[in-house]
Amino acid sequence: MIYSPSLMCANFDNIKAETFALEAAGANRLHLDVMDGRYVPNFAMGLGDVKSVCRNTSLVTELHLMIMEPCRYIKMFADAGVDIIYFHPDSDSDPMQVIQKIRKEGCTPGIVINPETTVESLKEYYEHVDNILLMGVKPGNAGHIYLPHVEEKVGQIIELKSKYNLEIIMDGACTVERMKRWGKQGVDGFVLGTSSLFGHRGTYKQIIQSIKQECGE
Repeated sequence: MIYSPSLMCANFDNIKAETFALEAAGANRLHLDVMDGRYVPNFAMGLGDVKSVCRNTSLVTELHLMIMEPCRYIKMFADAGVDIIYFHPDSDSDPMQVIQKIRKEGCTPGIVINPETTVESLKEYYEHVDNILLMGVKPGNAGHIYLPHVEEKVGQIIELKSKYNLEIIMDGACTVERMKRWGKQGVDGFVLGTSSLFGHRGTYKQIIQSIKQECGE
């Protein structure tokens, strides 16, 4: 199982130390949220933050672009050192061009499925990407309320997993209970935020080890 802490929820007073601590704690990846105040009404993580994390970890880094016209910025973030780039298809006029650009720059492409987006509406892209980020909350802020209707999408996207050789990651309100349930259904990994890791009692290592044990690892 993949456990990918969201650096957006970490202590920005020392992002380098947070990066080291999360890697030492047993995280499999690091999740980097970038927001532009346009696609979502919030700002999070700039290019300098992304560069710092990538420079100070050996883990796979996954970038979640919550920005308009992402194609304009793919090379910039690829050069920063990220490995996986997720984007929202409705944020660009030519999503296929974005996917092609991500591959051209040597990164792995992924698309994001928002809570209000149907799995069927994005079917033209599944054969062209490797990763799916399925949102359990409205994107744009840590701690957003979980939207239960997303549950039906988990089953729908899992049905497509083997057909298109997709990796499925859940993002938003990933509590231990939900991770246990979704993991059994076939979800490959989870973004760890305020619902399971940050702001909870214990060290990062203690909390991540507890999550892994609860999820049967």
